[in-house]
Amino acid sequence: MNVVLSISRRGNSVVQLLTMLIVFVIVLALTYFTTRFIASYQKGLVDNRRNIKVIETFKLTTNKYIQIIKAGEKYLVIGIGKDTITMLTELSEEEIQFVEETGSVNLNFQDILDKAKSLKRKK
Repeated sequence: MNVVLSISRRGNSVVQLLTMLIVFVIVLALTYFTTRFIASYQKGLVDNRRNIKVIETFKLTTNKYIQIIKAGEKYLVIGIGKDTITMLTELSEEEIQFVEETGSVNLNFQDILDKAKSLKRKK
Protein backbone atom coordinates (compact mmCIF):
# COMPACT_ATOMS: atom_id res chain seq x y z
CA MET A 1 0.00 0.00 0.00
CA ASN A 2 2.81 2.43 0.87
CA VAL A 3 4.49 1.72 -2.48
CA VAL A 4 1.31 2.68 -4.36
CA LEU A 5 1.02 5.95 -2.39
CA SER A 6 4.68 6.74 -3.02
CA ILE A 7 4.29 6.21 -6.78
CA SER A 8 1.09 8.25 -6.75
CA ARG A 9 2.82 11.16 -4.96
CA ARG A 10 5.71 11.07 -7.44
CA GLY A 11 3.23 11.10 -10.30
CA ASN A 12 1.48 14.14 -8.81
CA SER A 13 4.81 15.92 -8.42
CA VAL A 14 5.72 15.27 -12.05
CA VAL A 15 2.29 16.44 -13.23
CA GLN A 16 2.59 19.60 -11.11
CA LEU A 17 6.06 20.29 -12.50
CA LEU A 18 4.90 19.83 -16.09
CA THR A 19 1.87 22.05 -15.45
CA MET A 20 4.05 24.80 -14.01
CA LEU A 21 6.43 24.57 -16.99
CA ILE A 22 3.53 24.84 -19.44
CA VAL A 23 2.08 27.82 -17.57
CA PHE A 24 5.52 29.46 -17.53
CA VAL A 25 5.95 29.02 -21.29
CA ILE A 26 2.45 30.42 -21.93
CA VAL A 27 3.13 33.48 -19.72
CA LEU A 28 6.49 34.00 -21.43
CA ALA A 29 4.87 33.81 -24.89
CA LEU A 30 2.10 36.23 -23.87
CA THR A 31 4.70 38.66 -22.52
CA TYR A 32 6.72 38.45 -25.74
CA PHE A 33 3.77 39.07 -28.05
CA THR A 34 2.35 41.83 -25.85
CA THR A 35 5.70 43.62 -25.88
CA ARG A 36 5.94 43.30 -29.67
CA PHE A 37 2.40 44.65 -30.08
CA ILE A 38 3.04 47.64 -27.81
CA ALA A 39 6.33 48.42 -29.59
CA SER A 40 4.69 48.40 -33.01
CA TYR A 41 1.82 50.54 -31.70
CA GLN A 42 4.24 53.09 -30.20
CA LYS A 43 6.26 53.17 -33.42
CA GLY A 44 3.07 53.92 -35.35
CA LEU A 45 2.34 56.83 -33.03
CA VAL A 46 5.82 58.28 -33.49
CA ASP A 47 5.71 57.90 -37.27
CA ASN A 48 2.36 59.69 -37.51
CA ARG A 49 3.66 62.89 -35.92
CA ARG A 50 4.44 65.40 -38.63
CA ASN A 51 4.80 68.74 -36.88
CA ILE A 52 7.28 67.87 -34.14
CA LYS A 53 10.41 65.83 -34.72
CA VAL A 54 13.49 65.24 -32.54
CA ILE A 55 16.55 65.81 -34.71
CA GLU A 56 19.28 65.09 -32.16
CA THR A 57 19.65 64.47 -28.42
CA PHE A 58 22.79 65.01 -26.34
CA LYS A 59 22.94 63.70 -22.76
CA LEU A 60 24.65 66.08 -20.34
CA THR A 61 24.09 64.25 -17.05
CA THR A 62 21.82 61.52 -15.74
CA ASN A 63 18.63 63.52 -16.19
CA LYS A 64 19.67 66.55 -18.26
CA TYR A 65 19.63 66.67 -22.05
CA ILE A 66 19.99 69.14 -24.89
CA GLN A 67 17.79 68.45 -27.91
CA ILE A 68 17.46 69.93 -31.36
CA ILE A 69 13.84 69.63 -32.43
CA LYS A 70 11.92 70.67 -35.50
CA ALA A 71 8.59 72.25 -34.60
CA GLY A 72 6.68 73.11 -37.74
CA GLU A 73 9.28 74.82 -39.93
CA LYS A 74 11.49 76.07 -37.06
CA TYR A 75 14.49 74.36 -35.52
CA LEU A 76 14.77 74.87 -31.77
CA VAL A 77 17.42 73.94 -29.22
CA ILE A 78 15.87 73.02 -25.88
CA GLY A 79 17.30 72.05 -22.52
CA ILE A 80 15.49 69.27 -20.71
CA GLY A 81 15.88 68.80 -16.96
CA LYS A 82 14.12 66.66 -14.42
CA ASP A 83 11.15 69.00 -14.06
CA THR A 84 11.75 71.71 -16.66
CA ILE A 85 12.10 72.30 -20.38
CA THR A 86 13.83 75.50 -21.45
CA MET A 87 14.14 76.92 -24.94
CA LEU A 88 17.78 77.84 -25.46
CA THR A 89 17.84 79.22 -29.01
CA GLU A 90 16.42 78.97 -32.49
CA LEU A 91 18.57 77.66 -35.36
CA SER A 92 18.32 78.09 -39.09
CA GLU A 93 18.41 75.03 -41.30
CA GLU A 94 21.86 76.04 -42.57
CA GLU A 95 23.31 75.85 -39.04
CA ILE A 96 22.37 72.18 -38.63
CA GLN A 97 24.54 69.37 -39.95
CA PHE A 98 22.23 66.54 -40.93
CA VAL A 99 23.54 62.98 -40.82
CA GLU A 100 21.93 60.62 -43.29
CA GLU A 101 20.26 57.67 -41.68
CA THR A 102 21.40 54.36 -43.10
CA GLY A 103 18.29 52.59 -41.88
CA SER A 104 17.72 50.71 -38.70
CA VAL A 105 19.95 47.80 -37.87
CA ASN A 106 17.97 44.73 -36.97
CA LEU A 107 20.12 42.57 -34.74
CA ASN A 108 18.71 39.49 -33.20
CA PHE A 109 19.84 38.13 -29.87
CA GLN A 110 22.07 35.50 -31.50
CA ASP A 111 24.04 38.21 -33.35
CA ILE A 112 24.56 40.16 -30.14
CA LEU A 113 25.60 37.01 -28.26
CA ASP A 114 28.10 36.06 -31.00
CA LYS A 115 29.57 39.57 -30.93
CA ALA A 116 29.92 39.43 -27.13
CA LYS A 117 31.62 36.03 -27.35
CA SER A 118 34.10 37.29 -29.95
CA LEU A 119 34.93 40.32 -27.77
CA LYS A 120 35.47 38.03 -24.76
CA ARG A 121 37.82 35.77 -26.78
CA LYS A 122 39.94 38.79 -27.80
CA LYS A 123 40.65 39.61 -24.13
